[in-house]
Amino acid sequence: MTTATDSYNITTLNEFVIRRQADFPYAKGELSRLLHHVGVAAKVVNKKINKAGLVDILGRAGDVNVQGEDVQKLDLFANHHFIAALRATSECCAIASEEDQEITLFDDGLSRDAKYVFCMDPLDGSSNLDVNVSVGTIFSIYRRVTERGEHPDLSDFMQPGTEQVAAGYVIYGSSTMLVYTTGKGVHGFTLDPTIGEFCLSNPNIMTPQQGTIYSINEGNYAHFPQGVKKYLKYCQVVDPDTHRPYTSRYIGSLVSDFHRNLLKGGVFMYPSTRKAPSGKLRLLYECNPIAFIAEQAGGKASDGVGRILEIQPKDLHQRVPFYVGSRAMVEDVEAMLAEHPGE
Repeated sequence: MTTATDSYNITTLNEFVIRRQADFPYAKGELSRLLHHVGVAAKVVNKKINKAGLVDILGRAGDVNVQGEDVQKLDLFANHHFIAALRATSECCAIASEEDQEITLFDDGLSRDAKYVFCMDPLDGSSNLDVNVSVGTIFSIYRRVTERGEHPDLSDFMQPGTEQVAAGYVIYGSSTMLVYTTGKGVHGFTLDPTIGEFCLSNPNIMTPQQGTIYSINEGNYAHFPQGVKKYLKYCQVVDPDTHRPYTSRYIGSLVSDFHRNLLKGGVFMYPSTRKAPSGKLRLLYECNPIAFIAEQAGGKASDGVGRILEIQPKDLHQRVPFYVGSRAMVEDVEAMLAEHPGE
């Protein structure tokens, strides 16, 4: 039972971020303010999602995004509110979003002098909303490479994931959580609706080195690389010594699947297929931020050959195969892919 004195021990997101400012001698509070406004936008989106079934907000918006995918009404809502929140900070000079073909520039005087650019998938897994399945927001933050005061451009985003200064996700589910890293561990905050604040609930998250869950859309099995097929068979073989067979769990929302596996141990896989030889997930605003979090939690993220965070981006909406989760499981996948190169 929570008592009045317990409330004094609560650490909010804002308090936690401010306490950790000393981790970044180059920052003067700008990153803290930027993360604060991410939390503000997440609260707005969360409120809309929670009442989505009561208003005319669910379903398709009658358009497709730059990926050729149906745009859901809440995709547009989330995209708009995150952009508006970040514009209000004056700490971000440009944004790359899954929903927009080009980068969005904040070209007023204060924003042009900002240090950071922002990448996001504003509402991952939004097609699940019509059936009340959890969805999420994914984001990452980079220091710009163009001169402050000048016009930001695409070069600010064409940085490998190793250059991220922060990354995170928000999962909108039975409770709403914001999980983020600034390269000093992974921390989770749960939204307390009674006070309207994200409160520290999962400090210093570490993922198990070996898990028992694999997450993949097995409906595409016939189109998978031979190494992935071999790994799936390995997962399904009975072997008490290695706790197999593993459990198959697949929601179809990257944030939801990764969040479960992060806490419990497991591997998420979205390989290349015959229809999508480069994979489907986007490097900049899906794979890189999730990979940064995974590594900071002791896990691993790979394109099947090498480290995701070391890939040099060539395109704003570049796609890559993606394997992420418990280190031992990702390494098993890599080993079996290496046995069947090009197959």
